Amino acid sequence: MFDKIKRLGTDTAIYGISTVVGRFLTFILTPFYTNVLPPSELGIVATLYAYIAFLNILYGYGMEAAFMRYTASLEIGTKKQNFSVPFLSLVVTSLVFSFFIWLRTIPLASLSNVPLSYSSIITYSGWILCLDALAIVPFASLRMERKAKLFSALKLWNIIVTVICNLIFLLKFRWGVEGIFMSNVIASASTLVLLLPTVFRNLTLQWESTLYKALLRFSIPSIPAYIATMMIQVIDRPILESLTDKATVGIYQANYRLGIFMMLIVSMIDFAWRPFFLSNAKEPDAKQLFARVLTYFFLLMMTFFLVISFFIDDVVTFPIYHNKSILDPRYWSGLNIVPVVLLAYVFLGISNNMVAGIYIEKQTKKLPIITFVGAGVNVLANFLLIPLIGMMGAAIATLLSYAMMAIALYLIVQKTYPSEYEFGRMAKISAAAIVVYLLFYFVKLESLELMWKVALLALFGVLMYLMKFFNPSEISGFTRLFSKRPANNSSADISPPSEV
Repeated sequence: MFDKIKRLGTDTAIYGISTVVGRFLTFILTPFYTNVLPPSELGIVATLYAYIAFLNILYGYGMEAAFMRYTASLEIGTKKQNFSVPFLSLVVTSLVFSFFIWLRTIPLASLSNVPLSYSSIITYSGWILCLDALAIVPFASLRMERKAKLFSALKLWNIIVTVICNLIFLLKFRWGVEGIFMSNVIASASTLVLLLPTVFRNLTLQWESTLYKALLRFSIPSIPAYIATMMIQVIDRPILESLTDKATVGIYQANYRLGIFMMLIVSMIDFAWRPFFLSNAKEPDAKQLFARVLTYFFLLMMTFFLVISFFIDDVVTFPIYHNKSILDPRYWSGLNIVPVVLLAYVFLGISNNMVAGIYIEKQTKKLPIITFVGAGVNVLANFLLIPLIGMMGAAIATLLSYAMMAIALYLIVQKTYPSEYEFGRMAKISAAAIVVYLLFYFVKLESLELMWKVALLALFGVLMYLMKFFNPSEISGFTRLFSKRPANNSSADISPPSEV
C-alpha cells in the first residue's frame, strides 16, 4: 500500500513542479498587461477568456474523464480504439464548432460585446478552443501511462511559448489584444504538434460504435456538472457588485486569487489522482487505499492551510521594489477572506478524492445533482450574507457551497461505492488545526511574531503526535519506504479500520 502511495506522491510532485512554475509564468503576464494595455482592452480580454472557459466545457463534453475511465479497464475495444474513438470524436466536433464560429464572427462579436474592430479575436478564440480540445485525449493518455515528466514538460512549453509570444507581439509589433490571442493560438498549435507522436502511436481507424456510445453515456451527464462548477467559481462577483460596488469587487478579486496557493496543491494532486484511482480500482484493497489517501491528502491540505494563513500577510505586504508590495495597500482590507477561500479549496480537494466512486461505477449522471446543490447554496448564501458582512459573505458562500458539495458527494457515493473513510483520524487533524489557528488568531506576540508562528506550526505536529495520529504499521511502512528496506510482512501495510 505504501509503495502505491509513494508512487502517487512522486507523480504529484512532478505535476506540482510544472503547475507551480506554469502558474508563476502566467501570473507575470497580469502586471505586464496592465502596463501595456488600457483598462478597456484588458476588459475585452478578461470577458472573452471567461467565455472561452465555459466553451471549453462544451468542446470537451467530458471526453477526458470518459477516456480515462474506459482506457483503464479496456472493457470495450482495444487500447488503440479506446484512444482513437474519443480523439476522432473531438476532432470532428471541434472542427465543426470552430468553423461555425469563423462563419459567425461578426454576430458573435456583437453578442459578446466585443467591438467590431476586434472581431478577429473571435476567430482566434475558436481555433484556440479547437486546438486545446484536440490535445485533451493525448494529454490524458500521458497521464494514464504515468508519463508525468513529458506531460509536465509539454504544459510548461505551452506556457513559455505563450509568454514569449506575448512579449514579442505586444512590445515589438504592438499588436495589442490581437497579439494576446495570436500568442495562445501559436502556443496551442505548437503543443499539439509535440503531441503528435503520442497520437500516431495510439491511433487506429477501426471504429467501435459500442465504445463510442458508452463514452457518450459516461461523458454527457458531466457537462451540466462542469457548468455548475464554473458558476460556483464566478457567480459571486456579479452578485457582490450588484449588492456593493466595483471597488469592493476589485478588492475581493485580488484577495480571492491569493487562494491560488491552495488551488495549486489541489490541482497538482488531482492530475495524479485520477489515473491513480482508475488504475487501482480493481485492487482488493482499493477502497481502503483511497480512504487512506484522503487522510494523508487532508493532512497535507490542513498543513498548508496553517502555513499560508500564518504568513500570507507578511508575503503580500513585504516591500519588494521601491516600497512596492505584491498587493497594493488599497487591497489589504480584504486579506481576512484568504483563510476562508483556502478552506473552500480544502473541501474541493476532498470532493476530488471522493469522486473516484462516481467514475469507477460510471455514475456520472449523478454529478449534476451534486454540483447544482453547490451552485444553489452559493447563490442563496451570497444574497443572504453579502448585505450583512460584505465581501466576507461572498467568501463564506464559496466555502459553504464546496462543503455542501463534499457532503452531497459523500452521501451519494456511499450508496454506489461505499468506503470506510477515516473520519476519526481526519477529526484529529481538524482538532489540532483549530486549536493552533485559534491561538494564532487571538494571541498576538508582536515582538516575537515570526517565532510565535513557527512555534504554532510545531505545536500542530506535537498535537498530532499526542493524539497518536500515526499508527505503528504506518510508521514502520514509512520507515521502510525511506530506508528502502524490503517489507517483512506485506499484510502490515494496511491496518484494519478498528485499529485506525
